[in-house]
Amino acid sequence: MSKLINMSEPKIYIGKGKASKFGIKLSICLSDIPKEHVNEYQGKKYLNVEVTEMKQPDKFGKTHTVTVDTWKPEPKEPDNSLEPAGDDLPF
Repeated sequence: MSKLINMSEPKIYIGKGKASKFGIKLSICLSDIPKEHVNEYQGKKYLNVEVTEMKQPDKFGKTHTVTVDTWKPEPKEPDNSLEPAGDDLPF
């Protein structure tokens, strides 16, 4: 399933990172995370994030940005295919 990008919603930047020989080291500001985007499941808290490579490093050598993944699935419409098509009862 492809993810639709909502261009009207601004990105919520929460950190930056730098590529190294060991991977990408990220620094995330926990104070910038909006509480409405923190999900809880089985007593644990989760945050969906997106890590994006920057076109060019910034003045501090940071090569990646971290944003909150704000995508929410659209509510599903009820499936009416199991309901009778009309009043075609055999009795």
